[in-house]
Amino acid sequence: MCKEADWIEEKHPDFGFRFRVTERLYSTKSEFQSVEVVNTASHGKMLFNDGLVMVSERDEFVYHDMISHVPLFVHPKPKKVLVIGGGDGGTVREVLLHKEVEECTLVEIDGSVIEACKKHIPVTSKALDSHRAKVIVGDGVKFVAETAEKFDVIIVDSTDPIGPAAPLFGKEFYENVKRVLKDDGIVVSQGESPFFELETQRSMVEIVASLFEHVHIYNYSNITYPGGFWSFIWASKTLCPLGNFDEKRVKESGLKFRYYNEATHKAAFALPQFQLERLQDLLTDFS
Repeated sequence: MCKEADWIEEKHPDFGFRFRVTERLYSTKSEFQSVEVVNTASHGKMLFNDGLVMVSERDEFVYHDMISHVPLFVHPKPKKVLVIGGGDGGTVREVLLHKEVEECTLVEIDGSVIEACKKHIPVTSKALDSHRAKVIVGDGVKFVAETAEKFDVIIVDSTDPIGPAAPLFGKEFYENVKRVLKDDGIVVSQGESPFFELETQRSMVEIVASLFEHVHIYNYSNITYPGGFWSFIWASKTLCPLGNFDEKRVKESGLKFRYYNEATHKAAFALPQFQLERLQDLLTDFS
């Protein structure tokens, strides 16, 4: 008799995704959410928060490349970087590839996420022990409201706008982000799915467009998140992600990437027509 396969499922109101589990590695209920790490037949180790996929070993590089290198190759001298959320460590890992970054501060509200990934997903968490990484277990909303520090680049590596991440999608949060951003600073935020959350995207763009001079949205493809086509939101007081992008910097850096390159940087800002029609009136013109 064959043993019934063990599956884990990400469920949404009208659809779901299942992954065959080969081993269950970590499970806890923190103050904020359930946190689970499993090994799967198709995607390697995966992190789930409240039943939603956060990271898979198979394609995490796509998300982490694009959330990190797009702003870091536009900012002229990114020395101080703040990452809000992102307790898996993948964004910090990519940020610290840039030698000019002197310090990367990570503020993650749920210490269980950091613990789980340090124990079981070292491919993303390996840079969290770097001497250039400052790891704070705390509320990112409170941090930007109270800190006196200023940052060159702020990366909002958040989950969906539910549970502990919900305040990271509000105007008060972005007002404080603007306050702690240097004059030539850049903020990039996880921007949801244009297929499933286009109105959420519009709400987010409306907020940042009321505060910043340069506002854009850019896309990437993956195999883990629903729909496989997701976005980041870019905002800056002075810098344009294409007009201030010098692709020679990418070549001269000598860094090797699995998804990001000069072409994907530029192409990511070419939006499909349905997304463009809904957001164009809020976005900064590239011309």
